[in-house]
Amino acid sequence: MARLALLLAWLGCALAAAVSPAGAQGADPNASSLHLAATLGAGGAALSNGLHWRLFAARAESDGSHALIAESGAAQPTLNAPPGDYVVHVAFGLASATRILTLTPGENRKETLAIAAGALRVGATQGLTRPIDAANVSLAIYVPERNNPQAKLVYSKARLGDVIGLPEGAYHIVSTYLDTVGVGSLGLAKGTNGAANPPVPTNSVVAGDVRVAAGKIVDVTLRHRFATVTIKLVKGPGGEALANSTFTVLTPGGDIIRELIGAFPSLVLAEGDYVVIARHDAKTYQSEFPVQSGMDRDIEVIAKDADAQGQ
Repeated sequence: MARLALLLAWLGCALAAAVSPAGAQGADPNASSLHLAATLGAGGAALSNGLHWRLFAARAESDGSHALIAESGAAQPTLNAPPGDYVVHVAFGLASATRILTLTPGENRKETLAIAAGALRVGATQGLTRPIDAANVSLAIYVPERNNPQAKLVYSKARLGDVIGLPEGAYHIVSTYLDTVGVGSLGLAKGTNGAANPPVPTNSVVAGDVRVAAGKIVDVTLRHRFATVTIKLVKGPGGEALANSTFTVLTPGGDIIRELIGAFPSLVLAEGDYVVIARHDAKTYQSEFPVQSGMDRDIEVIAKDADAQGQ
């Protein structure tokens, strides 16, 4: 029993040593702490997201680069570093700020960097009021030029609701609605591990122009008008959908929107008029239909020999 008690006591000490905080012993007593924050323009409120901080050694290496000492994606991080000369850099979207500083032994220092830029926050709705989830929209921001609003793509990873730092100037925003629930589309690769198809860009595309002013956050809301339609080929109104059918959805001018397969394929379409061509058992059928924003509906293509085309 005495040996067992001694063994348990030894194991307890070993476990305590194993889970003790890293660096508790031998920590550099001269290390400095740098508490960072950033504002949009001088005197503005501290930014709460969208920042990327990097701390570099001020002294350049032989190849001209500067060693990266620490980095953080937190809004107001605390970076620890030995005493020395440093360059602190913060990126906020396409805007940034830099400061050179010297940390003394054991210093606990606060620095606030003012980013000389403005910011843009984009929202999107279906119709006038129904909000759209950020996962359902792809945003692109361009710098326009005369007669070319999409002259230069400057930001392609924007998300709805993000505060995006931008230099002062004019911008063109393009919002594309993504179909995340439609099924039956042909020519789309499966997601990873056999998952469902990834979101598909639809023809619901909305654009707008905005001017970003330094020190200000500009809010823009883009309004999409679309609906989800389910297409089926039937022998008569209200009939059972015919399996092994393929469909091509086109604009009245003949531009192909999507090709689908199955008994009940569905897709998201922008408000407007469309033509659908259905194929089944070597026969072709055609129908026209309108789409009204917010009014999801079934589209029936009637498989009547009198309506067959190309026979």
